[in-house]
Amino acid sequence: MTRLFGTNGIREVVGTTLTAPFATRVAGAIASVAPQDRPVAVGWDGRTSSPELARILSSTLALAGHRVIELGLLPTPAIQYNVPRVGAGFAVIVTASHNPPEFNGFKCIAADGLEASRETEERIEEAVDRGAAPSVPFERVGSVESDSLGAERYLRGILEQVDRARIGARRFRVALDCGNGASVPTSPRLLHRLGCRTVTLNGHVDGTFPGRRSEPTEANLGDLLRLVPSIGADLGIAHDGDADRAVFVRADGHYVAGETMLAALARDAVERAGGGTVVVPVSTSRAVEEAIAPFGGKVVYTRVGSPSVVRAMREHRAVFGGEDNGGLIVPGLQLARDGAMAAAAALDLLARKGGSLADVLRDVPSYPLVKETVACPIPLREKLLARLGERLQRGGAHVDTTDGLKVYRPGGWFLLRPSGTEAIFRIAAEAKDAAEARALADEGVRSVREALAELGAGA
Repeated sequence: MTRLFGTNGIREVVGTTLTAPFATRVAGAIASVAPQDRPVAVGWDGRTSSPELARILSSTLALAGHRVIELGLLPTPAIQYNVPRVGAGFAVIVTASHNPPEFNGFKCIAADGLEASRETEERIEEAVDRGAAPSVPFERVGSVESDSLGAERYLRGILEQVDRARIGARRFRVALDCGNGASVPTSPRLLHRLGCRTVTLNGHVDGTFPGRRSEPTEANLGDLLRLVPSIGADLGIAHDGDADRAVFVRADGHYVAGETMLAALARDAVERAGGGTVVVPVSTSRAVEEAIAPFGGKVVYTRVGSPSVVRAMREHRAVFGGEDNGGLIVPGLQLARDGAMAAAAALDLLARKGGSLADVLRDVPSYPLVKETVACPIPLREKLLARLGERLQRGGAHVDTTDGLKVYRPGGWFLLRPSGTEAIFRIAAEAKDAAEARALADEGVRSVREALAELGAGA
């Protein structure tokens, strides 16, 4: 069976792999798997190809007898929030999240608004392989209808999770970088309704992402880093293309590392709950564990990827969860990475604690974290992982195999993990000081390259 779904949906380059025939095959497969007794919701991000791919999807579903509710252009978490509220039994989001503009794809959502299970994805992949193309007689053709209330439902849901009056009393000045993405219809409105004085950057939808690259890394946010201190903003907030992430900038223009904000919001959630579980992937800094331990919190580690984090959060009734890339999950609203909810939660924290973002983060643990990649042909990923495991076992290393190989050393750790979407191996390393973290990352890179050489594939 052909593997189509990566860590977060299908993502391919438009016009090469992601063509109209390919999209139609995937849509037909989804039509054969989605339940017929309830509507299928369809939404999309701001990419140039998204409306056209959504039309293929909606039309194929309707011709297979499904009633389709189009939620339109919205952030991924807004679509997820709306799925159970419009009574849908399944949903598909046309998005490639933070990928470059030439990419697009499909993300499947279950009736409860959570990301579809791997079992469901496998059923779709099997249906694609056998060329499933369900159709019905003319009298049973379904319908396509629009729902324009999705943004408002979502915003009301977020506002119910925070102290709107207390945030409004602070009159925060916020620099918001929408990145020309799907947050444009929602995040500026949210900040306005929270009483913030907002200056918006890249605040129109443009699927070519002309303002900056879609992923909100420090390297891509130069304009926002300069804007925040220049206008006297209290903080900056930036989203990725489908707005399931939020990253933050201090008043002095300093970029806040994702793991630091994750630790701060996790600590706040645990402190307010009087204890509880926080769920993060194995790639996460130990700063989270140290931040929540004094308040009775414990960490559960999972495989990398929000589906794994979400499933564990539900199982352990976690009070918070997320990833160190800005994908933060506030379970009071929904079990989904949510950039706008994370922004509101950060403002709520600042309003309760008083002071600046720098003040709130001052005593949050922080360790140097180094990330690298090594090219690795996709067919070699599993062989390389096995070879690395053999080499590390011979060396007597303490290894966690939750996802890839997390190797513990006296001063820190490094993680070797194949990417779920690209032909690369990811290496992450953390230690108490930058030099040690760099040395551990170098050890990880060296291990991957040596193992590749043993397999006959130099890197």
